[in-house]
Amino acid sequence: MTQQAGKPFLYVVVCAAGIAADVGELIGAAQRRGWEVGVIATPVAMNGFFDTAAVETRTGRPVRSAWRTPGDPRPFPPPDAVVVAPATFNTVNKWAAGLADTLAVATLCEASGLGVPVAALPCVADALSAHPAYQESLIRLRGMGVRFGEPYSGEDRDTARFPWERGLDLVSR
Repeated sequence: MTQQAGKPFLYVVVCAAGIAADVGELIGAAQRRGWEVGVIATPVAMNGFFDTAAVETRTGRPVRSAWRTPGDPRPFPPPDAVVVAPATFNTVNKWAAGLADTLAVATLCEASGLGVPVAALPCVADALSAHPAYQESLIRLRGMGVRFGEPYSGEDRDTARFPWERGLDLVSR
């Protein structure tokens, strides 16, 4: 699929958290706001955390999780913005440390370096969010210009609604 003329392109980076099953909400909201969307997932998120076939149908593009080989064409155009949702403890810490060992984290590291607007919607348990390394990672990433949504622990999924559209608001301002 080629990019539609005039439409901005959004990368959605999906991490392995239970709420990832609802990532279609973010994709649909982005499309209603005029974005084309490509999804990049952490390798663990590809193991049943969301319906990859449904996402591919909705976006018209493959879900990416592995690097392409040097001769392969780029499956996505360069991003106009990136939303990482849900952003997990592991991904936030690796991203802040510059440990680009997966396509998802490498994409986040690169986007920050290119000046592309990046928003993160954390989904981190309260016990993990209290960890000093996580707190330091948030400070570092904010210093790099990353825009964060409100914390979400994922521990009370029935009564707490994950703020999918907040990621779009953060990259659109």
